[in-house]
Amino acid sequence: MKLVRFRVDGEEQVRAGELEGGVIRSDGGRYALEEVGLRAPCAPSKLICVGRNYADHAKELGNETPTRPLLFFKPPSAVIGPDEGIVLPSDGEIHYEAELAVVIGRRCRNISAEDASGVILGFTCMNDVTDRTAQAWEKNWVRAKGFDTSAPLGPWIVPFAEADGPFHVTLRLNGELRQEGTTSSFIFGIPELIETITRTMTLEPGDVIATGTPAGVGALSAGDVVEIEIDGIGLLRNPVRSRSG
Repeated sequence: MKLVRFRVDGEEQVRAGELEGGVIRSDGGRYALEEVGLRAPCAPSKLICVGRNYADHAKELGNETPTRPLLFFKPPSAVIGPDEGIVLPSDGEIHYEAELAVVIGRRCRNISAEDASGVILGFTCMNDVTDRTAQAWEKNWVRAKGFDTSAPLGPWIVPFAEADGPFHVTLRLNGELRQEGTTSSFIFGIPELIETITRTMTLEPGDVIATGTPAGVGALSAGDVVEIEIDGIGLLRNPVRSRSG
């Protein structure tokens, strides 16, 4: 069973439902998956992202391996769903970053690592799209990480009880393998991340923790198609276009 958000043709309303066997069940009825348009599977109040959580990625960008989690935000306005377009800013070198995303299931604060599993709704795929040009000069990464369409999420949420990690993460650009890693290589594991984050802030249902990207990041161009696949979770596909395209 997977948790989805979707839109029926001709309707503005985004519905929530459960996907099983190619059929979505929701309060509004039953729908075949191919008859609807999937949207981002959650509507977070905030996205907390973890930088340099794979040693090989820190190394490829010439950065030191962090000794404590490096955190930054993406705003809710950055979120798009599967098959929606990543819109490139007018300038800058824009990179893809494949990541496992943790979706929070209940309001929580000061959660210990031992209790962290109790606040996880499930897992989905995320692309932490990044403006490297802005990141090079802007210390807080607001422009680098927060621009519209910089947080593709999806295609659905696999509930915690049905997910079987560690997870194998890959990214293909126009069909060519560019990134590959496993979450067993995390510098900081998910329980530690939840403990660290909830010491500082309250997490709300639907909030997202993006857990970091493996080595192999690279530039996106208009006309590209980027696919993130996480074994046991799903495949997130997004086309890339220019602002004028």
